[in-house]
Amino acid sequence: MTKVSPSLESSTVPHLTDESDAAPTPTETPGLAQPLGAGVITALVGFTSSFAVVLSGLTAVGASPAQAASGLLALCVTQAVGMMLLSYRYRMPITLAWSTPGAALLVGTGAVAGGWSAAIGAFVITGVLVVITGVWQRLGRLIAAIPMETAQAMLAGVLLPMCLAPVHAVRTSPAVVVPVLLVWLVLQRVAQRWAVIAAFVTAAVGAGISIAVEHKTLDLTAMAPSVDITLPQWNWQAMIGIAVPLYVVTMASQNIPGTAVMTSFAYRVPWRAALTVTGLGTIVGAPAGGHAINLAAISATLSAAPAAHPDPKKRWIAAFTAGATYLLLALGSAALVTVIATAPEGTLETVAGLALLATMAAALSSALGSRKHRVSSVITFLVSASGIAFFGIGGAFWALLAGLALRGLLADHSADS
Repeated sequence: MTKVSPSLESSTVPHLTDESDAAPTPTETPGLAQPLGAGVITALVGFTSSFAVVLSGLTAVGASPAQAASGLLALCVTQAVGMMLLSYRYRMPITLAWSTPGAALLVGTGAVAGGWSAAIGAFVITGVLVVITGVWQRLGRLIAAIPMETAQAMLAGVLLPMCLAPVHAVRTSPAVVVPVLLVWLVLQRVAQRWAVIAAFVTAAVGAGISIAVEHKTLDLTAMAPSVDITLPQWNWQAMIGIAVPLYVVTMASQNIPGTAVMTSFAYRVPWRAALTVTGLGTIVGAPAGGHAINLAAISATLSAAPAAHPDPKKRWIAAFTAGATYLLLALGSAALVTVIATAPEGTLETVAGLALLATMAAALSSALGSRKHRVSSVITFLVSASGIAFFGIGGAFWALLAGLALRGLLADHSADS
């Protein structure tokens, strides 16, 4: 499986067109079972490996359980419709995902002035910025010009508190969390791709046992899928503290690497169309609680690789199927949130932290790769991880400013190793 670090791939927006440069069709091709199966696996892996991060992020910025469930449903639906449209229109396995690093950013940001409605407004602005990026190439080049080390240091700092959550959860809920960690460790050795999914299944079983033993009751009426619409509120703290960092993280850690993954399989993503669809999807889903959708990066390989189908021209079926599967998964979002709300303390945080460990490792590796900029990267990381806020603006924004300023200030006084 091709691996791409969630980082900026170049200093300019990738050269992308609306046509595929896929390889010739092999003389022998299997039926539809292979791409259909690959699509289902793509959706299941994408959903189960990071939904906990999404719920944690939405809750952190003020969402109630019902609003968080609505946000998860909105993300599933908007990315499903988007990938079905793009894959069918361009006959490419273009897969979409929610912004997992963006959700982690929300955890570090926490509540902002104006609460949940202000966060909704920031989500809308993020979508607008993504659409503008697809239309106006200069903005895309500006984002791509943000130094990789600085962007990844900011991301690593955002992820740190969540990656520490499993450690803290061992103390609060050892009976559930310890088995989850053991299963995850074993799968890291024998089947790394399935480690987070196995951890989620173990957590679900542990939570179910805990609910039964403690005779807790589930609110069955809350398990029905529903959409909770919130009118956006506009304030500058949320715009700067949520919208700007969320846009930067989504572009730098998802959209640009996502195009690189597709290029590695000889597909050239329709850049303008992809950003227009994901940006509009973010705008439409925001009032229901969806924070951001984007091009899938690492998980895109499940639909774009030869394992999905030997014929590159038929792998779009896998992406289309993944979209259809996400529509079905959306129906279970409220039930999932209801069960998690009754689970022992730390269960959700443990699964979310384990899901982000690989992303954090890649971010730290990229951030500290250059000795010349290591000091500025470390400061960026620390400011981001601190969660410090000034004027109602979260640490991620200040970390980005500090990193860029120090990078320029110290550039002439350092040398590469």
